[in-house]
Amino acid sequence: MKAKTKLPVRKVPLRIRMWNARYLYLLLLVPMAWYVIFHYIPMAGIGMAFENYRFNKGLFESPWVGFKHFERLFNTPQFLTALKNTLVISLTRLIVEFPVPMFLAVMLTEMRFTRTAKIYQTVLTLPHFLTWIVLAAIFSNLLNSDGVINTLIMNLGGKRVKFFTDGGLYRAFLYLSSIWKGAGWSAIMYMAVITGIDPALYEAATLDGASRTQRIRYVTLPHLKEIFVVMLVLKIGSFMNGNFEQIFTTYNPSVYNVADTIDTYVYRITFQSTPNYSFSTAVGLFKSVVNFILLIGSDWLAKKISGSGLFGGGAQ
Repeated sequence: MKAKTKLPVRKVPLRIRMWNARYLYLLLLVPMAWYVIFHYIPMAGIGMAFENYRFNKGLFESPWVGFKHFERLFNTPQFLTALKNTLVISLTRLIVEFPVPMFLAVMLTEMRFTRTAKIYQTVLTLPHFLTWIVLAAIFSNLLNSDGVINTLIMNLGGKRVKFFTDGGLYRAFLYLSSIWKGAGWSAIMYMAVITGIDPALYEAATLDGASRTQRIRYVTLPHLKEIFVVMLVLKIGSFMNGNFEQIFTTYNPSVYNVADTIDTYVYRITFQSTPNYSFSTAVGLFKSVVNFILLIGSDWLAKKISGSGLFGGGAQ
């Protein structure tokens, strides 16, 4: 008896599949419209970076100057200072701040009492929902020269500490306040991965005599590698941003030399002086291009080293 040949499955036409999923496509219309209107259409303004933009002539009739504004960038001391500060602050954030959520997630999931861990998680997540404007007011009341902390120090016979005017202290404040605000929220993603690890792996490690530290090292951390790499690539992709809201709401002219980043520099030359929109656009375009290169480069390197990245698996 001859074996029956398996007939090929008929492929459903695209128009039918789209019609069957029509309600899902309708749900996508609003976010797609939002992206098109507020992200893609404004990209036409990139042309301002290559011309001397004039309101009366508009984007398409203003005189073309080519790369003149980009040449001016690297001959402007204030921009070079902002670029250096951006690189230093972002690199320090990457080294000091970035690993904290992962280790925080491990510590919370390793706590023996679940109820206590949930209380800690709630307390650590709460600052994420406070804006930097609110936090700036709180930190101002605490750390200003006549704030609560300095008043306490003076009452104890000490000297006032210049938290917001001393460059070194201000940068330390940036890193510590950023960790306090964001680490608890960022840890949620790592905790979600940890809760998805097969408990049998921990049981097997325990039967083999592994200590708690060894279980974390050989079971938990390897499972966090993929999400860690993805988050690292995304972090490097925004390397030139520098957290504008935090710095803008807390810094002052006395720390411009150590805290003025590209974003705050663009704001100042655009809204706090005679505006040159073409030059401001050139600065913003330079920052975006560097971020894009870092994103693609870090993803490629991550796939080469670890086999996983933001845009799929490792190279074949």
